[in-house]
Amino acid sequence: MLEGAVLTVEITSLSVFFGIIIGLFMGLGKLSKNLFFKVPATIYVDFIRGTPLFVQILLFYYGIPGLISTITESSFKVEAMVAAVVVCSINSGAYVAEIFRAGIQSIERGQMEAARSLGMTSYQAMRYIILPQAFKRIVPPLGNEFIVLLKDTSLLAVIGVQELTRKGQLYVAVTFASFPTYIGVALVYLVMTLTISRLVDWTERRLGVSDRRD
Repeated sequence: MLEGAVLTVEITSLSVFFGIIIGLFMGLGKLSKNLFFKVPATIYVDFIRGTPLFVQILLFYYGIPGLISTITESSFKVEAMVAAVVVCSINSGAYVAEIFRAGIQSIERGQMEAARSLGMTSYQAMRYIILPQAFKRIVPPLGNEFIVLLKDTSLLAVIGVQELTRKGQLYVAVTFASFPTYIGVALVYLVMTLTISRLVDWTERRLGVSDRRD
């Protein structure tokens, strides 16, 4: 189970990392007045948020490779770990995009106008003025996204990724000790989520101290 827990944290960390990158650009795209950026970002966020992660996993691991194999008339497969990180990153990116959008919109519009009046470009104002303030406000929801995705990685068992839940299933298949095994799995998830919650609370307090010193 320890191996499964470590793999669960690795997949979640990588997915949230890439999800933050995707989410930042998609969030800015949704806020853009340019339809070339706004429309694809909106479609992406709506589609991912409107469909279950379980279906997205099946689509990416079985559906798309099957379609490619049919078109090319050759065998095409995706490694389970690659599929796990890619799907979870894409899924996380849609939710992070909304977090960034809400965080940016929560900053008073006058700050952008003040930065522009000082000679900054829109890019400079966003990078140096708006985003640093928005980031402090989005730490709690980002932490919540990490926790949600950590638990949702249990769905990856369906494609054979040996994360925590899958390790539990394999152990039960050998020992038939289902109740103690799944109780153990639940407790490991609980320990991980509570640890992340405490780290998010600590980070939020540190950022609050920084604001008071300013």
